[in-house]
Amino acid sequence: MSRDLNASLSVAQSAQNVFNAVNNVRGWWSERIEGVTDQIDQEFTYQRKELHKCTMKIVEHVPDRKVVWLVLDNYFSFTQDQSEWIGTRVEFEISESGGKTDLNFTHHGLGPEHECYNICFDAWTFYITESLRDLITKGVGQPNPLVE
Repeated sequence: MSRDLNASLSVAQSAQNVFNAVNNVRGWWSERIEGVTDQIDQEFTYQRKELHKCTMKIVEHVPDRKVVWLVLDNYFSFTQDQSEWIGTRVEFEISESGGKTDLNFTHHGLGPEHECYNICFDAWTFYITESLRDLITKGVGQPNPLVE
């Protein structure tokens, strides 16, 4: 049974600000994103050098509350099993209380038994707890640059 990969953050920003930042995928994950990242049923592609390429479909998009991506396709240069991410879901849950907004990130279906887990854990943790947090709190994240 797979345990899911999780990361979270809490900020003194509105749920709307957090939601808008999550949807600004080029602002915190990678400037090299092709496609629409902020509308239900849209697809976008992420690519990092020749190491990683994936296609996401936005399957849930509830303003100020939740965003879910379904992984349609994936390639890692460093794993034997290229299907590890395919069919998994990347979920951002947003809740507001007491002047703070919590963001809970879960990559459903990606657990420690997967070949990419350690690298993916480190990467997602950075993108969520540092780059996305910076985009929310400072207005500028730390995405992968367009040209690497």
